[in-house]
Formats: sequence, C-alpha cells, structure tokens
Amino acid sequence: MIVKTDKDIIKSYFEDSSNLKGGHADKLIVPENPEELAHFLSEANSAKTPVTVSGGGTGTTGSRIPFGGVVVSTEKLNRIIEISRSGMSAVVEPGVLVEELKSAAEKEGLFYTSHPTEKTAFVGGTVATNASGSRSFRYGPTRIYVKRLKMALADGGLFDIRRGQFIVNSDDCPITIPLPTYKMPDVKNAAGYYAKCGMDLIDLFIGQEGTLSVITEIEMGLVKRPVNIFSAFVFFKKEEDAWMFSEEAKNDPSANLLSIEYFDSNSLELLKAKNSNVPSGMKAAIFFEQETGEEEGDDAIALWKDMIGRHGARLEDTWAAMSEKDSRLFTGLRYAVPESVNEMIKRSPFQKFSTDIAVPGGGLLDMMRFYVDSLKRSGMRHLIFGHIGENHLHVNILPETASEAERARELSLLFARKGIALSGTVSAEHGIGKLKHKYLEEMYGRSGIMEMARIKKALDPNCILGLDNIFPKELLKEL
Repeated sequence: MIVKTDKDIIKSYFEDSSNLKGGHADKLIVPENPEELAHFLSEANSAKTPVTVSGGGTGTTGSRIPFGGVVVSTEKLNRIIEISRSGMSAVVEPGVLVEELKSAAEKEGLFYTSHPTEKTAFVGGTVATNASGSRSFRYGPTRIYVKRLKMALADGGLFDIRRGQFIVNSDDCPITIPLPTYKMPDVKNAAGYYAKCGMDLIDLFIGQEGTLSVITEIEMGLVKRPVNIFSAFVFFKKEEDAWMFSEEAKNDPSANLLSIEYFDSNSLELLKAKNSNVPSGMKAAIFFEQETGEEEGDDAIALWKDMIGRHGARLEDTWAAMSEKDSRLFTGLRYAVPESVNEMIKRSPFQKFSTDIAVPGGGLLDMMRFYVDSLKRSGMRHLIFGHIGENHLHVNILPETASEAERARELSLLFARKGIALSGTVSAEHGIGKLKHKYLEEMYGRSGIMEMARIKKALDPNCILGLDNIFPKELLKEL
C-alpha cells in the first residue's frame, strides 16, 4: 500500500472538472489490492477518520475533492481481469480507464456501451455515478450492465454481490436498510440513492458516489460491436430547426441511432477554434451516430437527405463521415466542446455552473425555450450542448465576476426547478457530489434527503465515507 503525506505531491487529488476550491487532506492512500483497502478502512472506521474515494478526477460535481481526513485512490486497482466473448462481459477493477476497456472489448468483437467525454475516466467512476454518455440514447445508463460488484464496506468488510441475488429487506438479504418512500422520475437519473419497492440490492451501490462502499471489482455486460457507425454533423441557421430535426430523428426507428447530440452557437464558436471549416453564421448543430451494415453508407445518406431539407438545413452545410478516419475526427469534435470548457474553467477563479437536467419527452421544447430566453436575458457567457435525444442538455454558465457567479447560482436553481416542474431530474448522469445538494432537496424535499441520510447511517454508522457527497454531512448529526 502506497502512503503519501506531502501536500505538494497529493494536491492533484484536490481537484476535478468542477473547479471546486479549498480541498485538503492529511494523507493519500493507494491500495494495491482489495485486502489492503479493507484493512485500511477497518482502521479508519475505528478511528472515525473521514475517507474520500478518488477515481480519475473527471467528475463535475466535486465528489472526489476531500475536505479533511484521508483520500483513497483506486488508481492501482487497474486490472482487466477477463473479457468473455461467449459471456459478452468483462470483469475489471475500478481503476481501469474507460478507453482501455473499450479497446479490449472491441478486440473481442464486443462493445462497452458507456461513452463518457473524458478519456481518463475510470470504470469505477462510471458505476459510482451511474454514468451514461452520448450513446445512452441507444444503450441506456451504466446501471443496466452491472452484473456483479465486489466492494469494501465502511467497516472493512468485503462484500461480493450479484444482480438478482438479494432483494432489499427480504428475509435472506444480509443488509437491512430503511427503504425510501420518494419516487424517482421516469427519465435517466443519477440523483441520489436508487429507491424502488422490491429493488435489487446491487442497485443501491450504483450511483452512490463513494458514500456507501469502495468498489473493488466490477462485472459488466457488453454488447455486440456495431458493424459500422455512420456519423454526421448537420448545421442550422435557426436553433428551433435543430430542435425539431432532433425530435423527428429520434422518433424514426429506421434511423437506428446510437446517439444524437446538440450544440448551440456558442458551442460552435469553440468548435470553430478546433476546425476552421465549421460554417459561419450557424445558430446550432446536431451530431448523430447511426449503426449501419458494411455496405449501407449511401443508404444512410439517402435516409437523412429529406429530413435535413425539411428542417431548414442544407446538404452543403452537412458533414458526413465517409471513413473511419472521418468518424474519429467527428467524435473528437464532439468531445472538444466540454474539453474546451474545462480548460477555460481551470484558468478561471470561478467555478462553472453546469446543469445535468433531463426531462420527459413532452417537456424538451419547453425546457429549451426556458434555457435560451433566460440565458439571453442574463447576458452571461454560456454554452448549451449535450444529449438532446434523451431530452438531456448541459447548460454551462461561465461567470467572469463575483456578481455574475451569484447570478449564475440563482439561474441554475431556476433551471433545476423548471426541470422538476416538468417531472424531470436535476442529475441525469453526473451525480450530485458536493455542489448540487440544493437541487436534490428541491427534487425530493427535505424528507427525501433525510431518508437518504438514514440509508447512509445504516451502512456507515461512523459516517466516514464520502462526507458531503449527495447531501450535507450535517444531516447525519440529526439522526
């Protein structure tokens, strides 16, 4: 087990993509096997030492940033234990990079479905937040692919659980928890603890943001690798045309879409810095990926030609990936926007205010108009991009003064309330972390947050794991 105490050495663990400031810890622990981790947690639990779990540092809500105690990094738990072609599954440790697992799976003709922006994301982090990424339009979130988890609990006990093995509070369930009564929205959701009558116990530990256990091994389901992926950028002179194009495209089963993504005019300005060929004067763009067969490239173009024309776009302003090289270029451009935003934020004294709201299908246009009108009135620098196919856009507000930061905070809360009023979620894929407590309380009420705190206390009586993630640590003192 590696132990570091030099603050200059461990300070990189006090940051992530949220730009949350002020992180600090007494030491860094890097276990090299689950037994070392379990032993350390047993000692920390006895001493009531706070423990913050650190993954790849790509999170956006500050969940890995410690405020005291000890950081435990999973970076050395990084083995790909098995890729099973016949079983269509992978067994990995949490510190494996998403890109490494994707590459290993594809060599076996398989496909790892989670497709986050960050290339350095850890697989364990995708489980801890129930991440999804752009291709969840086709494949859904991480949760549905988790078959088994090995974990170290707060007291140092090692726990191995398989999907379907235990139903919460059934007679044979080894863990008793006070099952929450709040109702989750019927959209992709990563806001707080999973709760459902008759739920599978394993689902409690997916999306728990390092507050209930430290994951040491994951068995993930994989899918068959697509034969070919056709992708395209379609540019629009009116943002409403892009919205309506996406509505038609996502509801057309013949499109066979993997993903459908949106970029506003401010996002396109960032793209233009990466690729000068981005057409000028455009207000929005749609990027989509479609699964096709080996010889279906021309057919794919024909399918989209009429739809593009019906929504005010031109073929001359449409880019189609006609080779694997083009497809990789397009994927890189899709990732360039959030990557550029993160680079800008690192140079700023202020944190960004980023939404992760998803709403049911009927609420998309209402939500988009609310975003656009509110941001226009605010006058603040911003971008809107993300998973329009799932009614899940990321609004990034980039304040440049202290007064703008306060206005951005207030506006973000209004966006959260609007999403909730439309029966949506305040976090569809990034989790709550330390920055979005207020949004979660708006969604579930104080009673719902207290129910989460009771779950936490039941599994972690000494309250050492992931303090201030999901809900304020002060609530635990009230129980």
